[in-house]
Amino acid sequence: MQDEIKVWLEDIEKAISEINDFLPESRNFLEFEKDLKTKRAVERNIEIIGEAMSRILKIKPEIEINDSRKIVDTRNRIIHGYDSVSDDVIWLIAIKYLPALENEIKELKKGN
Repeated sequence: MQDEIKVWLEDIEKAISEINDFLPESRNFLEFEKDLKTKRAVERNIEIIGEAMSRILKIKPEIEINDSRKIVDTRNRIIHGYDSVSDDVIWLIAIKYLPALENEIKELKKGN
């Protein structure tokens, strides 16, 4: 695996870790929804994940990461359609989809 891709995979892992640190320990959506700083921090890290994924796909489009294109699309939606991104969508991504992505990234790194 190319060094650039390894760096971007690390960036994704770090962003996921930061999101987990930012989320309320209780994993309570209502608490999250009321905390503007946390919401913006989570959104920013999702943007970073999407940008890193975009860079990876430009070099290795066949990389085995589920929904890699959707990850990039989500980044674009947050950046360009910021007014159409709801808190519950961000929450769902953070709680449901990022743990699976984190596992995929770890497996990819193990194999290389």
